[in-house]
Amino acid sequence: MLTQDKQLFLIGQVKSLSGIPIRTIRYYESLGLIASLSRTEGGFRQFSADVLTRLAFIKRAQSLGLSLEEIRDILEVYDAGKPPCGDIQDKLAEKLLQIDSQIAQLLTLRSKIGELLEDWNHNIGKPEDKICPIIQ
Repeated sequence: MLTQDKQLFLIGQVKSLSGIPIRTIRYYESLGLIASLSRTEGGFRQFSADVLTRLAFIKRAQSLGLSLEEIRDILEVYDAGKPPCGDIQDKLAEKLLQIDSQIAQLLTLRSKIGELLEDWNHNIGKPEDKICPIIQ
């Protein structure tokens, strides 16, 4: 009699252990981020315990602002047997530059809105040809 070395989990068990909804797990599988090993006779997906590590990685990478496409690229490097840490470092450095740019844009917008609000009470008139003179 053969014994199975690795425990397989049904999608509901993966959901319970990872905290990720079944619909999301199926979506990740459709994108190639994770893979089921097989299916039961009833057609239910079966996953190895490794899927929990991948799901945890995906959640953490998303929380750092990486897109699913970027995460897929990283996982492809990992699946090819190479350490993806260099790729992750490059993507995070790029993400940091994007965040700095967004912060600068938001600070500029904040300043413009602050100036508009300061001038708000000075322009009480209502010209017929403008919706709101302060903005226009």
